[in-house]
Amino acid sequence: MRVRMPLMEWFVRTFLKASLAWLSLGVTLGVAMAAHPMWTVYVPAHMHVMLVGFVTMMIYGVAYHVIPRFTGHPLHNRRAAEVHWWLANGGLALMVSGFVTRVARPDLGTVVLAAGGVLSALGAHIFVYLIWRTVDGPAPLKALAERSMPQAATRSARSLPIA
Repeated sequence: MRVRMPLMEWFVRTFLKASLAWLSLGVTLGVAMAAHPMWTVYVPAHMHVMLVGFVTMMIYGVAYHVIPRFTGHPLHNRRAAEVHWWLANGGLALMVSGFVTRVARPDLGTVVLAAGGVLSALGAHIFVYLIWRTVDGPAPLKALAERSMPQAATRSARSLPIA
């Protein structure tokens, strides 16, 4: 008997695949820097490819898949998660390009790096917002929980034994 597993959203799958693509690029750049010591000027690009590209994209993909399942709440806004994928990956591509360009053209490289940084940061803020709201659950459910919390705390306090 075959068990059917829930399918991943497209943006979960593409965050995971992007993470693996960034890992491959980062490893390749690392080997190139080892083989050509002069290329160590690209260490900032390598670090961002590995940390933001591989690690962070993997975290985004896994979190978007598991947090709704752990909380029992649907992802707060699927469309925003899709936008996040484009911002995160486009922003990182610009950042890496900016780091590489800054070696020969510091003025242009800084502008490209800053633009990519803004896009990446915007994507990260969208992620924080979406996960936060997903953990809280839908607004009506949250309001109900907040209304019932003082009553639950009072009941718990009354049921404590007096020493």
